[in-house]
Amino acid sequence: MDKAQGSIAGLRNQRNLVPLPYRQVSVQPYAGAMTQQAITQHLMGREAYRRTNFIVLHGGSVASGALAVVAVERRSDEPLFSPIIAVEVLSLPETTTFVHDAATDCANRSALALCARQNGVTGQGTVVVQGRYDHINFIHHPDPLVLRIVEVAPPEPPKLFDLVRHVLSYADLPAIVVELERIEIAELARKTPAEEYLVPCRSGGLDQIGGHVSFLDERPAERRAWTLIGCERSLQFHRHYYGDEPPRIEMCPRRIAGNRSELTMLKCCLLEFDIERDGQTMVVPWGTDLAMVERALRQLVDEVGHDR
Repeated sequence: MDKAQGSIAGLRNQRNLVPLPYRQVSVQPYAGAMTQQAITQHLMGREAYRRTNFIVLHGGSVASGALAVVAVERRSDEPLFSPIIAVEVLSLPETTTFVHDAATDCANRSALALCARQNGVTGQGTVVVQGRYDHINFIHHPDPLVLRIVEVAPPEPPKLFDLVRHVLSYADLPAIVVELERIEIAELARKTPAEEYLVPCRSGGLDQIGGHVSFLDERPAERRAWTLIGCERSLQFHRHYYGDEPPRIEMCPRRIAGNRSELTMLKCCLLEFDIERDGQTMVVPWGTDLAMVERALRQLVDEVGHDR
């Protein structure tokens, strides 16, 4: 096998294949048969631009025609154009889906993986996406890492879930999709009715949970007969302020989530400056920021050894 053929052989079986930068992808009309043999014969020996490594062939229209996705090798990267000397057909029309979604960033693996998932394409399929700026890219055999986010609400959107989505919108990471497991504070209150509640701080919606609501961070002067909705740190604050322990409704994501068999990320207020791995769970401080979330995601990918 020559050097050129060796560099693309096996791409057909790769999971989460996303060409980046997507300038590598050329979209071309094709009037021939959509078979591996016919496509290979059509492309072999044709000249290709020196940055073209993948070709999306369409039968008349990329949006409505039959599609095939192909990897190619050129004889040389030096001249502006060079003959194609090797072809690997990645997908044919029966396994290729086209999606037009202007919100999808075609330069982002996780965005393409999410688009594939939302359109029901998994495993052995290929999705060609016309996304933001009308640019086109694809994800081949989408099989992203699925990360569960356990988080309280309000605020809305739940903070950690929003931070993770934000990081995934710009960070150079393998394909990851996130699923939110909401802990509704109002629902916790409904399960343990009380005439008065004490909650950690003001956040939109917390004053609507029923009964009289006070806010621990404001250190109410009067110790009232409240039920605390809070975590261990809130309880510590209460002991310091009032010298006792009130009835309490647990709202700590770490306590509520328990041991997990699926990959999970959540916050814990007992962590202050660093992240930690606890089995399948990545834990970040309650006051986490984008940089810390990105570090947690990178550590998660590295420790899982995900080949995606």
